Amino acid sequence: MTEALDRVREIAMLLPEVEERTSHGQPTFFVADRQFAQVRDDHHGDGLTVVCVRTSSADEQAMLLDAAPAIYRKPAYLGASGWVSIDLAGDDVDWTLVEDRIARSWELAAPRRLLEAGGR
Repeated sequence: MTEALDRVREIAMLLPEVEERTSHGQPTFFVADRQFAQVRDDHHGDGLTVVCVRTSSADEQAMLLDAAPAIYRKPAYLGASGWVSIDLAGDDVDWTLVEDRIARSWELAAPRRLLEAGGR
């Protein structure tokens, strides 16, 4: 988990006004007190190491889950709010995709003033 968390942390902390803190026992990233990414390792014994990120809607969530079930899952608790998780285990993680989804999640959570200032 440490390597995956370090990579997610590196990606997230490059975005403006990001704060990392623990939420529900998990390393979680916030912008303006709004959560946009959470790293989970064996959450409730599921055996997975994932990053959970926002989607723009239930439709986008469903599209991602249908289009790439090997990449995306519906995470416990956050899934009901339209989030997806991306598996971070193994050597074949598409870190470019992970970076893009984290940045997109940040955009969905960030206040308008940050987006109008150029965002990422």
